[in-house]
Amino acid sequence: MDSDQTSSPKKPSLLMAILPIALTIFLLMLQLFVFDDFTPHIPLVLGIMIVGALGWWQGYRWSHMEAGLYKVVSVGLPSMAILMTVGMIIGVWILSGTVPLLIYYGLAILSPGIFLFATCLICAIISLATGTSWGTVGTVGLALIGIGEGLGIPLYLTAGAVVSGAFFGDKMSPLSDTTNLAPAVCGTDLWSHIRGMMATTGPAMLVALGLYAWIGTGYASDAALQSESVAQINATLQETFALSVWLLIPPIVVVALAVRRFPALPSIFTGVLLGGILAVVVQGVSVHEVFNAMQSGYTSDTGIEVVDRLLSKGGIQSMTWVITLVLIALGFGGMLERTRCLEVVLESILKIAKSRFGLVAASTGSAIGTNVVTGDVYLSVALPGRMFAPAYRGRGLSTTVLSRSIEDGGTLISPLIPWNVGGAFVAGTLGVETLAYAPVAFACWLSMLFGLLWAATGWFVPKASDEERQRWKDLGEAVMDETGRHDAGRPATANA
Repeated sequence: MDSDQTSSPKKPSLLMAILPIALTIFLLMLQLFVFDDFTPHIPLVLGIMIVGALGWWQGYRWSHMEAGLYKVVSVGLPSMAILMTVGMIIGVWILSGTVPLLIYYGLAILSPGIFLFATCLICAIISLATGTSWGTVGTVGLALIGIGEGLGIPLYLTAGAVVSGAFFGDKMSPLSDTTNLAPAVCGTDLWSHIRGMMATTGPAMLVALGLYAWIGTGYASDAALQSESVAQINATLQETFALSVWLLIPPIVVVALAVRRFPALPSIFTGVLLGGILAVVVQGVSVHEVFNAMQSGYTSDTGIEVVDRLLSKGGIQSMTWVITLVLIALGFGGMLERTRCLEVVLESILKIAKSRFGLVAASTGSAIGTNVVTGDVYLSVALPGRMFAPAYRGRGLSTTVLSRSIEDGGTLISPLIPWNVGGAFVAGTLGVETLAYAPVAFACWLSMLFGLLWAATGWFVPKASDEERQRWKDLGEAVMDETGRHDAGRPATANA
C-alpha cells in the first residue's frame, strides 16, 4: 500500500482538514454525554484511524504519518515519566506518613470558611516559587484534597481551588517551561511576557480568590458540625502512623530543588527516595512494603471510611489510565500535525481575523482548539505562537499580546480538558473528574475572558514599541499584512 503513496507534504482542503477533527470530537461527545462513560481512550484511537484513512486517501504514506505520530508521542515521554514518578511519590508519602501529617496539621489549622481561599493561595505561592503546576498538584494539592474532605468541603470545589492556584503560579513563574516557551515562539522576551500576562491573569486570580472566599462563607457554619469528624480523622491518623516533624523533610526538599531549578524528574524521585527511607525508619515498614507502595500504591484499612478513602491512593499502576490516555491523545495530535490538518485550520482562522479583537480571539481560540485536538499543552502554545506572530506584527501589535493570549488558551485551559495531558494528570492524581472541577477552576477560564474584554476595549493591548519594531527588523522577523502576504517590512497600524 505504501508504494502507491507519497511522503511529500501535501495540504488537505479545509473540509478534509476539519473532517477528522469534527468526527473525533463527535465520538468523544457521544462517549462522554450519551454513553455517560468517562473514558475518552477509544474515541481518540478511532480518531487516529480516521486521520490515517483520510491521510492515505489524500496521498500520504502510512510510514510518513506514523513517523509524525511517534515524533509527538516522543515529545510527551518526559511527561509520562513524571506521571509514573508522581504515582510513586503519592504511594510512598502516604506510607511514610508525610501526607497523613500534612492532613493532620491542615485539619488542625484550617477552618471550612477560609479553606478554599487558603487552598488557592497556597497552591499559587508554591507553584509560583517552583514553576511546576504538576509538582504542586501531586504533593500539596493531594494533601489539601484530604484536608478538604475532612472539613466537609466537596471534592470538586477543593480540586478547582487547587487547579486555579497551581496553574496560575505555573503560568506566572519565570521557572515554568510554558512561560519560557511562549515568548520564545512569539519573538518577545520573558519578562515582557510576564508583565503582559498580569493584565489578564492578575484580575482573574483576584476574582477567583473572591469567589472562593464567598463560597467558603457557606461552609463556615459547618465548623462545629465537622469538629467531631475532624477529631475522629486525626485520632485515626495518630493511631495508624507515627507522626513526626521529620516527615516534612521530603516536601521541603522537593520544593527547594524546584526553586533552585533542579530538573523535575530527579527532584520528584528524590522525594520518592526520602519518603521510602522515612517509611522504613519512622514507620518501621519493610523495604518490600515500600516497593509495593511505589508499584501499587497505599491501601488503608483503618475501618474509618473517610480515612480509608483519603489514603488508598498512589503507585505506578494508578497512573496507567492517565498514561495510556496521554499516549493516545498525543498520537492523535501527531497524526493531525503530520497530515497538515492543523496547519490548514489555523491558516483559515488567520485569514478571517482582521480586527484587533478578531486576532486575539483567534489566537486564544486556536490555542484552546489545539489543546482539545492534540491533548498537548506545548503544541497549544507552539503552533498558534508560530502561526500568528507575523499577523500580530503586521497589525502593529506587541507580540506580548500574542504570547499572553496563547498562554490564556493553552497553559490555563489544559487542565480543564479531560483527555489533555493536564486534565488527565489532575484527574488521575486528585481522583476528581475533570468536568466536575473545571467550572470552579475560576482562575483558569476567567483569564481568557479578561483577555477578550481587553481586546474588545483596547485596554492593556499595547502596540509594538519602536524598540520592538526595530528588533523585528534586525532579526528579519516575518510580518504578514492584511492580504496575508509575508514581508520583513514595516508593520501596519493596529486596527480596532
